[in-house]
Formats: sequence, C-alpha cells, structure tokens
Amino acid sequence: MSAPQDAGQDAAPRRGYAKGTARRAQILDQVLRMVAEHGVDASSLRSVADAVGVSHATLRHYFPSRDDLLVAVYHEHEVQRGETGGPPESVVGGMRKSAVLNREVPGLVQLYTTLAGDAAGEGHPVTREFFRERFARIRGELAARVRADQEAGLIDPGIDAGDLAALAIAASDGIQVQWLLDPDAVDGARVLELLERLVPPPPAAS
Repeated sequence: MSAPQDAGQDAAPRRGYAKGTARRAQILDQVLRMVAEHGVDASSLRSVADAVGVSHATLRHYFPSRDDLLVAVYHEHEVQRGETGGPPESVVGGMRKSAVLNREVPGLVQLYTTLAGDAAGEGHPVTREFFRERFARIRGELAARVRADQEAGLIDPGIDAGDLAALAIAASDGIQVQWLLDPDAVDGARVLELLERLVPPPPAAS
C-alpha cells in the first residue's frame, strides 16, 4: 500500500498554476485595452512587454510569439463580447450588431484586419489556424440560420446555405476594411442591413 500524498505537496502546484493563469489573464486584459485604445502598435513582443510593464521573458513565457499574443487578444475580445456563443439572430443580424459595436473600438477592427492579412500569407501558422477555425464556425452558424429561414419560408430554398454564409462573411469583413480606412464614408451596419434585404424570398407559387 502506497503512502498517502502530502496535501501540502499537492496544494503548492495548484497554487502555482492558479497564479500563472491569473497572471496570463492580467497581461491579456492589459494588452486588450491597449489595442482597443491605440491599435496594433505591436511590432514585437518586446515592445508589448515594455508597454504593459512586464519583462520580455515573462511575456514570452505566456505567449511564445507575437502571433500567439495577438490571436489570444482577439479571441479574448470575442469571448468578452459574447460573439463565440449562441446562434446568430439572422443571416447577417449578428454581424450588423458587431458593426455598430466596432465603432467604439477601431483598434480591435485594425487588429482583426491585421491578423486576417497575416493569415492569408505565409509564416503565420497560429494565425492561419485561428482564422480557419473561426471562419468554419461562423459559416456553420450562419448556414444553420439560413436553413432555418428557408424552412420558415423567408429565404429561397434554392440558395445554397453555405454559399450565402460565406458571402455574408466576405461582405462583413470587406465593409470593416472600408470603414477603417474611411469611417465617415461607410456605415457598416446600414450596408449589412441592405445585404439582408437583398436576400431573396422563395419564388411565388404559379
């Protein structure tokens, strides 16, 4: 029969893990606020470490690369805003709501477009995988909403649900870039509302 484990020996690793988790969350929250307020001024982990007041070694302990950090920051933004949970209210309704909220955090819109550009290029495997998974999830959610609306007689059943979902995402992302470059010229929420009105209903019975 083995000797009982010392409770103190077991508690110490748990305390260390909890402390590390809390420290990572604190750093992430600081960087999230920094990006939301000032945009992506993060050419290196060292510059981020200096900005949030931690050592470069400490930041690398939690986020091994710049891509790891920026992906974690955007994911945390989505979690805090609740975009990762629940079905969309309509085909583009959730995106229209996001377009309204994005007006308050242009730095995070800039972060998104920076990450999207990185994901399309080479040398950013963490960012590419994040966007592949994110787009797959959102396409699935939107396609499910399209199929529900088709069953309810609101959308032409001849439209491929996955294609419409992909089109809605492309429109939303493209509008974000235009708004970021010229905020006074583009109203993202209004444009997306127009897109929703353009989705055809079922053809009238002859």
